[in-house]
Amino acid sequence: MKIQLKRLNDKFHFETKNERGHVVHLDNKSEPNPQGASPMELLLMGVAGCSGIDMVMILGKQQLEIKDLRMEVEGFRKDDGTVPNTFTRIHVKVYLEGDIPANKAQRAAALSFEKYCSVAMMLEKAAEITYDVTVNGKPVE
Repeated sequence: MKIQLKRLNDKFHFETKNERGHVVHLDNKSEPNPQGASPMELLLMGVAGCSGIDMVMILGKQQLEIKDLRMEVEGFRKDDGTVPNTFTRIHVKVYLEGDIPANKAQRAAALSFEKYCSVAMMLEKAAEITYDVTVNGKPVE
């Protein structure tokens, strides 16, 4: 796996490109009018994307139809002024719509966040990762 990074302005706006030519823009979120996501935001996006892929695969193998899948991922950082200011906790809210039994949705999330998601497995070495699941507007206990 390999990416390229190119600086696009005289500040912090970068273009990254993977080997297949897909482009993602990065910027410093404290800049006025940032032109891309911050590197820390990309980590959170990576957790959501990785887990989303897992959950679609897991539920799909059970022949369960997902009508909609959304996630909200929030990262909590140390607030003591130390550098680096890493995430200490990440919380993911998973929202599923479709004919999906609550227990199967919960199990798919557990398998993803606790076993299969490479991004979560890497980040859990530095930050606690928690999640909750809502199916068709009802929280899963």
